[in-house]
Amino acid sequence: MRITGGIARGIPLQTGRRTDVRPATDMMRQAVFSSLGPRVETARCLDLFAGTGAYGLEALSRGAARVRFVEQEREAVAAIAKNIQAVCKSMGADAACAEVEQRDVFTYKAAEASFDIVFADPPYAMLPQRAREITRLAASLLVQEGLLIFEMPGSVEVISEELSLMKRLGKGKNDPSVCFFSKR
Repeated sequence: MRITGGIARGIPLQTGRRTDVRPATDMMRQAVFSSLGPRVETARCLDLFAGTGAYGLEALSRGAARVRFVEQEREAVAAIAKNIQAVCKSMGADAACAEVEQRDVFTYKAAEASFDIVFADPPYAMLPQRAREITRLAASLLVQEGLLIFEMPGSVEVISEELSLMKRLGKGKNDPSVCFFSKR
């Protein structure tokens, strides 16, 4: 797994020693960022359930101004920190433009809605019970006209009262897909 575009293109991403990580595939991230286009440039991004930090680091490589990563697992947090250093070094950027926070995503609070783009790639097993909670949380963190980029299996349908589904990438009931939600 590697950064697929932008200044840090080709930089490999570490996953740590965990074997239960299901990172976003290179192909899916390419499709997501092709759809986002220049919208990611200068964006303030939040990567929830960050895992390796692939979505947030891809955004950073493609011009995002700041990225915050939220991940509960200690080993994943350590891997994200190493990945931030590698990507920022490749870009010639100060690593202060990215920060990782170890915590349960559902306890995350921001002082105000301050993110242009929120990426959420949660463990698929939690989605039947917690997908609505994830969309509510993201809506509270997004600026007006902000986007939630939500990865989930193709078989999952998420309806949100706070967000509007703009489009969905991915095919197949058993394959990963990504929903683009905008704040109403």
